Amino acid sequence: MPLRLRQRVGLPVRVWHSGRAMKTRAAVLTAYNEPLVIDEVELPEVGPDDVAVKLISSGVCHSQLHELNGSLGEPLPMVLGHEGTGVVMAVGANVTHVKEGDHAIVTWVRRHPDLTMQDRGPLGATYRGTELFAQHGVHTWSEHVVTEGDHVVGIAAEAPTDISCIIGCAVLTGAGAVQRTANVRPGDSVAVVGTGGVGLSAVWMASMLHAHPIIAVDLRDDKLATARQFGATHLINAKREDPVAAIQELTGGGADYAFDTIGVRATTEQILKATRPGWVGPSSQGGTAVLVGVPAEREMTLNPMLVMPFQRTYTGSHGASDVDCDFPMFLRLYADGKFPLDKLVTDRYRLEQINEACDALRAGDVMGRAILEY
Repeated sequence: MPLRLRQRVGLPVRVWHSGRAMKTRAAVLTAYNEPLVIDEVELPEVGPDDVAVKLISSGVCHSQLHELNGSLGEPLPMVLGHEGTGVVMAVGANVTHVKEGDHAIVTWVRRHPDLTMQDRGPLGATYRGTELFAQHGVHTWSEHVVTEGDHVVGIAAEAPTDISCIIGCAVLTGAGAVQRTANVRPGDSVAVVGTGGVGLSAVWMASMLHAHPIIAVDLRDDKLATARQFGATHLINAKREDPVAAIQELTGGGADYAFDTIGVRATTEQILKATRPGWVGPSSQGGTAVLVGVPAEREMTLNPMLVMPFQRTYTGSHGASDVDCDFPMFLRLYADGKFPLDKLVTDRYRLEQINEACDALRAGDVMGRAILEY
């Protein structure tokens, strides 16, 4: 990469040599429910299938709160973050879809999902001599990352390198649930519970697909007002009214699709009740409830009589975007003024402020998506 480009993006002038390890700063979780430690870690050498990226930005996802409190049961120490944008510093011999100097998004979703392939948990990276773990084999709360090339998606040089990082999780998750999991069509009624970064992305995609009505549900009026900017046609504050009854009234019996982007037990149980009933016969299917948010609890109670006689469907959506196809689409729509990606990013922090960012997210004070800037 030319020296001028290296200086512009803040890269060290030295070149990363494949086959050589490198040290970088990262946020390290050494104990559950304790503050992250900002310290130096050693990254592995770039293997034949790997890509090294100098990160410029990273999203701060709500699912990381589950990792911080240990509810997902991952081993320690670990490094976190799974959506980031940066500049490719080195590629392995088998990597052909990106090259040194390219701008790219690092994402937890593989370019070629395959159930027979397991994301490596131990990274080969170490902290004070101990091997580090990272969920999905990526980490973006760090200044650099070495990960498998399948987790790296090249983007155009003119694409923004700050706000684009949240495409790697928030956007692909919310928009993908609406477009690809539910396959929402024009005129379908949609309810989205939770209006953080994922929920706003779901609302926006429902609007792009000409759904109607598009009902946003949250506990805060300021977040609901933001959802209006992303295409919500109706707003429900669940503190003041029963969201299920309100959705049923607005849709004449229930939504075609109800999405839970939060994942607490109350909302996971509400979305099925919020969908419309079907009846007897193959042409009278009921509505579909889609769980998108990582469940905070491992149990919920559903009345089976909501499902069988009314032919409702309850399903999950997990990283449901085609990253090679959809990432350029999201960025193209942003460039064309059709996707307010910049409005999704509402809070910005430095790596040293990662614990503040997590506290704000935990308190519900992040209006859309928070990002780290390096």
